This record gives sequence, C-alpha cells and structure tokens, in this order.
Amino acid sequence: MKLKSLIVDDELHARDNLYLLLQNYCPDVLVLGKMASAEEARQFLQKNEVDVVFLDIKMPGEDGFEFLSSLPDRDFAVVFTTAYNEFALEAFKANAVDYLEKPIDIEDLINAVDKIRKLKAADKPLHVNENMIDLIKSVVNKQMDYEKTSIPTKDGLVIVSNKEIVYLEASESYTTIYLEGGKKYLSSKNIKVFEENLNANIFFRTHKSYIINFAHHLKEFNRSLGNVAVMSTRAQIPVSRRKITDFLSRVNTF
Repeated sequence: MKLKSLIVDDELHARDNLYLLLQNYCPDVLVLGKMASAEEARQFLQKNEVDVVFLDIKMPGEDGFEFLSSLPDRDFAVVFTTAYNEFALEAFKANAVDYLEKPIDIEDLINAVDKIRKLKAADKPLHVNENMIDLIKSVVNKQMDYEKTSIPTKDGLVIVSNKEIVYLEASESYTTIYLEGGKKYLSSKNIKVFEENLNANIFFRTHKSYIINFAHHLKEFNRSLGNVAVMSTRAQIPVSRRKITDFLSRVNTF
C-alpha cells in the first residue's frame, strides 16, 4: 500500500522538484497534493488523510512550526525541508521526524521515506510530539540569530550579523543599511538584491524603499503616525497600503 503524502512549500520550483524526485525514486509514495501555504495545506487536511507531510520550515506568513501547532490532532509523519545547511538535526531523525536539506539529496529522500514506511508497517505512531517540534524550533531560531549578511561597499565587503541590522533603505540604485548603535553602510547593490538574499523569517519589505528586521527590531505598528513600523532605534518606517495585510498577518504570528 502506498504512503499518501502532501508537499507544502511556498516556492513553486521546490514543490515541483520534490514531486518529481518522489515520482522517480520513491514509487511507494503517492503525492495527493502540492500546497503553497500553511492555510492551503490546513484546508486540504480537513478533507484528506495523509501518512506524511513534506513541510518547508521557512514560509512567509505562517511557517512550518506554526502550521503544525495549528493541528493538535495530527497523526501524520513530518519530513522538514529547508535550505538551511547548518542545523545539527541528526538527533531529530527519530519519532517520525526527518529532515531534508535543499537541494534534496536522492539518497536522503529514499532513506526518509523508507523509515516512515517501516514505522507504518510496524503499526507505530507517525505523529510528531510537541517536545520534538519545540526542540527543532529552538535549533532553527538559534541558527537564524547567527546568520550573517555581506554588504558590498565601494571599498569591498562588510560582514554583519543579521541581528544587528535594523532596517534597509533604498536610494535609487543604492541601499543604506542601518545597524544597532547608529552605524550605517551605503551599498552599491539595490534593495531588490538584499530582499532576495535576506532571510524572510527575519526581514520584511514594508515599502518599495524599505526592508525592516521584523524579528529582532520591530517594536510597534502605529496607524496614527500614518501606518508606520516603529523600530528599536525609534526610526519610523512606512508600511505601504498594499503591504498592510501581509504585515499584520506577520505581527499576529508573533
């Protein structure tokens, strides 16, 4: 009997790539759906039963951990997928929890599926307990804190901790990066380049000209001042009208 599975990842190419790998190398896995968000996956699971969910950790709005916490009666195995490459998650590869680093290694995928198949054949529980999820989340959050960003400048490169960055401001084709303590750097790269490379679980683009460190430096959102994000430095960063809904959704997940 095939393992019924669900793929949850906000990136289209990641969903399609994993689907093809499962089709080609894991014939005992039946993919019932490919969902782009936690909400889509939640709605799917209200009507369908699966044996395993291949779940991206890092998703905008509601990440993989928040998604699992919203399903207290889950009875499926979880295989986390993420581009992070420094997690010491070997210790978590038990109790129906596994981890695949992107780009996904075929042998790792086969081994993860094989472990779940054996658990199911032995009629052992597939669900993930809360303690295990909390443990993985703590490792992920610790990794996020230690992430660094390279800032191209006219003299070369400056390497800073993501935790130090308060916000970024675009000025034509340049970007100014504001750090804790009042230090700032002017980069020759435009803000789009930073947006594509910064961790979306930490940073949020509030406006065409601004990216803020949502996780570490956002202190309040003030409508009376004209829809601004107030940062730890008391800087007031505008939140554009079209970004308000996504911004408030992020606030509500904290």
